[in-house]
Formats: sequence, C-alpha cells, structure tokens
Amino acid sequence: QCLLSGSWRSDTGCRMVVSILGKDGRFSGSYLPGPVTGDSEILTSPLEGSQQDAGLVPQPTFSFTVHWQPQVTDQTTVFLGQCYVGTNGEEILHALWLMREAAESPTEDWKATR
Repeated sequence: QCLLSGSWRSDTGCRMVVSILGKDGRFSGSYLPGPVTGDSEILTSPLEGSQQDAGLVPQPTFSFTVHWQPQVTDQTTVFLGQCYVGTNGEEILHALWLMREAAESPTEDWKATR
C-alpha cells in the first residue's frame, strides 16, 4: 500500500521526509535538495501536500509544494506524481515538478518557470 509517510530519496539525492499524514490525505514534512556545487549551505525547506486515499486507490496520486527557505532562493516548487507498488512490494514515487522564480516584471515572466 502506498503511504507517503516516512523518508524518500530521489535518483539525484534529494530527500523528502513526510512527518504528518492526516486521515484526509494531507501531509507535511521537509525537503532537502540533492548535492549542490559551490560553497552554498544546504537548508531543509518545509513542504505541504495531499495524497489520494490509499484505501480506495491502490496506487494513489499526490501533489506537494516546497516552500524554499528565503536564504536558499526566491522560488517555489510544486510536484505532481503517483505512488506505485512494484512486483516486489517496493513503493516507488514518480513525479514531475515545476519551479517558479520571482520575476522582476511581466516582461521577465517568460523565464520564471522551469
């Protein structure tokens, strides 16, 4: 059964920890980006999201938003994905993400989302 509570690690070394998973499917936790280059300090940022009821849907969809710490960046990232249960019973998350930076003006809007 796919329940997001616990610790998850991506292929790139990012780590998500879901500390609270409510009965209504809402969750909160923290997100730690993967290895970075340079001398920048890596800070954990809070996340909030929701998951389909795993009791009704065996491989539920989910979404969450990372509210990056102001010391890290002026960006917000949203993730949208699904939890799958493999043939060996292992839970696997597949997700897409969009990152939005603050734009200085409407003319700069075109380059603010990745």
